[in-house]
Amino acid sequence: SRDSGLVDPAGVFQSSLALVRFLLPVLGYSLLPSQIRELVPESQAYMDLLAFERKLDQTIMRKRVDIQEALKRPMKQKRKLRLYISNTFNPAKSDADDSDGSIASWELRVEGKLLDDLSKQKRKFSSFFKSLVIELDKDLYGPDNHLVEWHRTPTTQETDGFQVKRPGDVSVRCTLLLMLDYQPPQFKLDPRLARLLGIHTQTRSAIIQALWQYIKTNKLQDSHDKEYINCDKYFQQIFDCPRLKFSEIPQRLTNLLLPPDPIVINHIISVDPNDQKKTACYDIDVEVEDPLKGQMSSFLLSTANQQEITALDNKIHETIESINQLKIQRDFMLSFSKDPKGYIQDLLRSQSRDLKVMTDVVGNPEEERRAEFYHEPWSQEAVSRYFYCKIQQRRQELEQSLGVRNT
Repeated sequence: SRDSGLVDPAGVFQSSLALVRFLLPVLGYSLLPSQIRELVPESQAYMDLLAFERKLDQTIMRKRVDIQEALKRPMKQKRKLRLYISNTFNPAKSDADDSDGSIASWELRVEGKLLDDLSKQKRKFSSFFKSLVIELDKDLYGPDNHLVEWHRTPTTQETDGFQVKRPGDVSVRCTLLLMLDYQPPQFKLDPRLARLLGIHTQTRSAIIQALWQYIKTNKLQDSHDKEYINCDKYFQQIFDCPRLKFSEIPQRLTNLLLPPDPIVINHIISVDPNDQKKTACYDIDVEVEDPLKGQMSSFLLSTANQQEITALDNKIHETIESINQLKIQRDFMLSFSKDPKGYIQDLLRSQSRDLKVMTDVVGNPEEERRAEFYHEPWSQEAVSRYFYCKIQQRRQELEQSLGVRNT
């Protein structure tokens, strides 16, 4: 969900890949050396393409981030849910074999569908509601049998409609109470707070945002301590305090938020044969997920194009590397042709330095092979230190082998 703070792994991977593709030219992996561009003027077209690709990657990466942020927020559309209420009447039959046929009864049906539903997967009628209560005439069916209730549970199986069957041969007045399943949950505001903010039923985040807008408009935030709000007379009546922290508002709102009002429909279950084909229709405003959200998610999760782009990028990098190797060979040949002797001497000196680094040779072997090197003033002290370290090392080995430590 959007408020959970969880990040979509596939979206993070795609954004990271776009970032890498944007940084590669910057780091020089796809750039042509200036010398090659001087030798081949046509290579400027490739550099222009790199600059354009960099701008395109920036745009795509920014759009991906925008889509990820948009997916974290609820994306809802207002749609019409058409409710159909009808009933049938089964008169008593004197020649019926079973007990059901010998007693008159009626059957009430409550069904519905979403108008202009373009989605491939149709939503079940019950998925729009949190609960449905049908209240029958209490005088006819008694206090224990006049309510028919359906409430959503974690294991609820969705259905396309509800049916209620009861015995009876007279018309019955009934009341339908439908509680919509708001996602995210919505709340009805306390009448005083509703008049102050101008909203009746809304989500918790929208209510807090409206409160903050009221505070900013009326300059209720303390100028010295921004954490506090100086309540005006309306806030004092609602929150019952002259001053409060903004962080306290969500907790204080708990007592001011009520469950939203149910949709109330009064209906008459008629047993008149002429009314059997009549169906009552009601349109209810509901919120459904924006179809664009699914397309945005599939766009973020799609990796087909990215794999092809990555393969082309790798091919470009290999080609650039091949061009650089050819340039090194060309420079070698040109330098050798201009001054063969000097070039060979420079090459040997360079290889000698490289060999010294690779073999970790310390000091100057040419000087150390001469006798004068060992008659320097520091040589006597160096020999003494060397023998002292060797004696200490040998002593530790003997102590460890004998298990004895001298103090």
